[in-house]
Amino acid sequence: MSLKNTDNRNLVDAYVKKHLINEDAGLENAYTNSIKQGLPMIAVSASQGKFASLLTTIGSAKNVLEIGTLGGYSTIWFAKAMKGRGKVTSIEAAPHHREVAINNLQAAGVQVPDEVDVLLGAGLDVLPKLADEIARGVREPFDFIFIDADWPNQWNYFDFAVKVSKGNGAVIYIDNVVQEMLSSGIVGENERDEEAIDVVAKAGADDRVDAVVMQTVGSKSHDGFLLAVVK
Repeated sequence: MSLKNTDNRNLVDAYVKKHLINEDAGLENAYTNSIKQGLPMIAVSASQGKFASLLTTIGSAKNVLEIGTLGGYSTIWFAKAMKGRGKVTSIEAAPHHREVAINNLQAAGVQVPDEVDVLLGAGLDVLPKLADEIARGVREPFDFIFIDADWPNQWNYFDFAVKVSKGNGAVIYIDNVVQEMLSSGIVGENERDEEAIDVVAKAGADDRVDAVVMQTVGSKSHDGFLLAVVK
């Protein structure tokens, strides 16, 4: 396919959304209300949200962990997929973001905290507590972990994701990997940021997982995600 065809990415996204993604007032409200409340416009696209939620269905996940709630847009996608099958636990560091997310979830008909529990705190403060609860048998390990938070800590989040996962067959999804690789100069023409952690290289050298990066193009331009399966 010629690269010039990527000029039509917005048209393709609109067509896909029209035919494959049903209109949902709760999701639409989460998107518009988050913007109204001053949250950054960095939520996943509708297609990305549905794709990630379908992954949980394919794997029959019962416990989903999301690191980085923002306004709860992706959280609602997970909650819809998990309805009647399991629960979503989401971690958000910013109190205002968490408040907006909870309001958005409730407006979408999601029961908080029964169906989705939004934990307040920095990821690296909350994750050790979750790991401890799992070790003590008071919390089930996670089948699917979605990481969409601050980039400097992505590898730390990934490392904890493996630790709090159910083990063999658990899935870890890191969003925006390609964007970060390009912006930090790990690949491409930008000057190399020597402090940037090469998550892709580290995942490739990690014997605990098997991973791949998929590049994407759409309304959010050129990006991609890392998908890892715990061995």
